[in-house]
Amino acid sequence: MATEQQFCTFFIDRLLFGVEVEKVQEVIRHQGLTRVPLASDLVGGLINLRGQIVTAVNLRRRLGLEDSSQTQPPMNVVVRTGEGAVSLLVDEINDVVDVEQKTFEAPPNTLVAGRELIQGVYKLKDKLLLVLDTDKAANVAAPLSAKR
Repeated sequence: MATEQQFCTFFIDRLLFGVEVEKVQEVIRHQGLTRVPLASDLVGGLINLRGQIVTAVNLRRRLGLEDSSQTQPPMNVVVRTGEGAVSLLVDEINDVVDVEQKTFEAPPNTLVAGRELIQGVYKLKDKLLLVLDTDKAANVAAPLSAKR
């Protein structure tokens, strides 16, 4: 049984999130987004990924956070879900990190907004790594129970 796991990490609003490396298809710079009329505001748009049309989810909005005031465009973390590839729009890409299973904890009860999207937390040396449930994050049809 493996005691270590690897996560692709990224920042959203100074919070460190991680997705299991096995679920990540690729990480790419900002791509031009095509707006989708009448789509949920959680959908940032569509991107053309080498001929494959991929939905881009505004992860800030999905988590109930305010839109970014940064001038730099979001980055794309393309993940594999049960429904196919989905791009998660994030503020900044970080490193791939190795974590020890013994540092994993369930999300604290005090976490209200976005709780359904967080599988748990790893304690790193200088910060916490929030583990994102990619299937739930990509499902823009299901509203979160606690909004902003």
